[in-house]
Amino acid sequence: MSSYNNKTLVPEAKQGLNRLKNEVASEVGIQNYENADKGNLTSKQNGSVGGEMVKRMVESYEKGL
Repeated sequence: MSSYNNKTLVPEAKQGLNRLKNEVASEVGIQNYENADKGNLTSKQNGSVGGEMVKRMVESYEKGL
């Protein structure tokens, strides 16, 4: 039984987040990230994508202040 429980809190944001995720992945050298088997990627690769996404979202928020 899987305990995977990743809920989208704002469903309207899902498409934008996926676009950002694919853009960042492409920039760090991971092609076709959306369809990639994330289990075959290293923690560093997956972490780089998530970390850069958070960095960009924080920067965007700070610009809006």
